[in-house]
Amino acid sequence: MFGIVRPCGHRLGDGLKAEWMAHLCGLCLALRSDHGQFSRVVTNYDGLIVSVLTEAQTQRTAGQRRTAGPCPLRGMRTAPVARGEGARLAAAVSLVLASAKVRDHVADRDGLLKRRPLAAAARRVATGWDRAGARTGAELGFDTAVLVDAVDRQPEIEALAGPGTPLLAVTEPTETATAAAFAHTAVLAGRPGNREPLAEAGRLFGRLAHLLDAVEDQETDAASGAWNPLTATGTSRAEARRLADDAVHGIRLALRDAEFADDRLAHVLLAHELRISVDRAFGTAACGHAAHNSQGVPGSGLPGFGPEPPKPGRRGFWAGCAVFAGLCCTCKLCCAEEYEGPWSRKKREGCCRDCDCDCCSNCNCDGCDCCGCDC
Repeated sequence: MFGIVRPCGHRLGDGLKAEWMAHLCGLCLALRSDHGQFSRVVTNYDGLIVSVLTEAQTQRTAGQRRTAGPCPLRGMRTAPVARGEGARLAAAVSLVLASAKVRDHVADRDGLLKRRPLAAAARRVATGWDRAGARTGAELGFDTAVLVDAVDRQPEIEALAGPGTPLLAVTEPTETATAAAFAHTAVLAGRPGNREPLAEAGRLFGRLAHLLDAVEDQETDAASGAWNPLTATGTSRAEARRLADDAVHGIRLALRDAEFADDRLAHVLLAHELRISVDRAFGTAACGHAAHNSQGVPGSGLPGFGPEPPKPGRRGFWAGCAVFAGLCCTCKLCCAEEYEGPWSRKKREGCCRDCDCDCCSNCNCDGCDCCGCDC
C-alpha cells in the first residue's frame, strides 16, 4: 500500500473514515472485478482520490454503494464500498502507473529482477496491466495514452537533468498524468466546468507526490547510489519545502473554483491531509500517537535504545508483492499501529488503527484549529 495521503482515523471522524474506507475497498474490488485477483496489489491510498473526486461532484444515490463480503483487511467484516465509474477510473489509472513502477524496477535490475526469466515475467505483467488499464479507460472515455506518454518521457528528462536544472522540469510528467486523471472525474460526473480547476489541482498533486517521494527517499537513494531529483538538480530541502507548500496552497485554491455536491471527504484529503503529509515528509510534525513508542518515550524509535537505525534498501517488485500478501493475510495493513512498507520499507500505519492524538480528536473540518486551515 503506497501513497502520500494516509489520514489518521481521529482526524477523519467515524463518518468520513467509513467513507474513506469505502473508496479504498471500492478501488481494490474494482481492480479485482475488472482485472483479476493479482491486480489488487496495485491498490494505493492516492489512487482512491480519483474515486473520491468523482463521487464528490455527484448527488449521492443508493447505487453508489454495495455491501462487500468479509475481507482480512476489515477484520473479516462486511462493509459498504464505493462502486461505479469513479472506482473504475481509479483502478485504470492505478494499473497504468503501477505498470510504470514495474518497468522501472526491471530497468534498474532491482532484487530478483536481475534474473532474466523473472525480469521477462515482470515485463509481461506490466504489459498486461497497460492493456487492462487502457481497456477500462476506453470504456470510461479516458485515454490512458497520456499516462503512458508521461511515464515514457520521465527517464529522458531525468537523464538530461543536472545541477541547476529546475526541479519542476523533472516533476512535469507526473504533473501531466495526474492532471489528466483529476480532470476526467469532471467528465464522469457531468460537470465540464470543473475540468480546468481539477486539472490544476491534479497537476499540483502530482508535483507534490513527486516532491515528497524525493524528500523521503533522498538518504536511501544516496546510500544505494540511486538517482534522486533533489540530489541530481542540487535543489535544497528548503526550496523543496517551499515548492511543496505552494502546491498545497494551490490545490486549496483550485478546489474553491470547482463545484461539488458534497466535498467533505475531498476537502479533508486534499486540503488538510496534504498539509500533514508535507509536515511528515519533512519531519516537522506528526500525529500525537506516532511520536511515542510502545513505552511512551517521545522521539524514540526503539524502547530504551534511542533513534531507530536506518532501514535497508527498497525491496524488489516480487519480494514486495510477497510481503504485501503477508500483510494482507495478517490484517497488518488495516489494524497495525505501525508496519514496514512492502516495497519502500518505510514506516506505515494501519489505515483503521486506533490513535490517541488529542489535537485532532473530533475534527470535522468545520472551524477546526488544529491544522491552521484557512479554507
